[in-house]
Amino acid sequence: MNADKLKKLQAQVRIGGKGTPRRKKKVVHATAATDDKKLQSSLKKLSVNTIPGIEEVNMIKDDGTVIHFNNPKAQASLAANTFAITGHGENKQITDMLPGILNQLGPEGLTQLKRLASSVSGGATGKATIEEDDEVPVLVENFDEASKKEVSSASKDNYADVAKEKYVST
Repeated sequence: MNADKLKKLQAQVRIGGKGTPRRKKKVVHATAATDDKKLQSSLKKLSVNTIPGIEEVNMIKDDGTVIHFNNPKAQASLAANTFAITGHGENKQITDMLPGILNQLGPEGLTQLKRLASSVSGGATGKATIEEDDEVPVLVENFDEASKKEVSSASKDNYADVAKEKYVST
């Protein structure tokens, strides 16, 4: 390359006037650690207290997903009406957490779960058959008469006939 062409390219790269650096300084973005420090200092200003003994936190969204925190750090300030949950959160579907999350669902969560179950065609029919199986069956025969027959036949000295009747009837 010739010198004139190089000077022309260098002039295009230069931002300021004479004596300034030719290229911009690379901007280093704030990391998550600094954001976390800022958040903790803001919470300290609100005088939050740590709540011990919280094993899990589930935040249920309207679209049927759950943000699940296992062993989070929970902090609260009742005066400022502020709660902070920190920890590793996982996005899960509500169906993945179903057995354990039922007692945490409110009335609107249960209606949402029913809508979700009705949208799945197989889920609605399976639930109906389970409810039908929970009912007590209707008595068809009178069991008192059957027991009276056994007593009258047992009063006879022939126990072999009683054993044969039991095997035949079953």
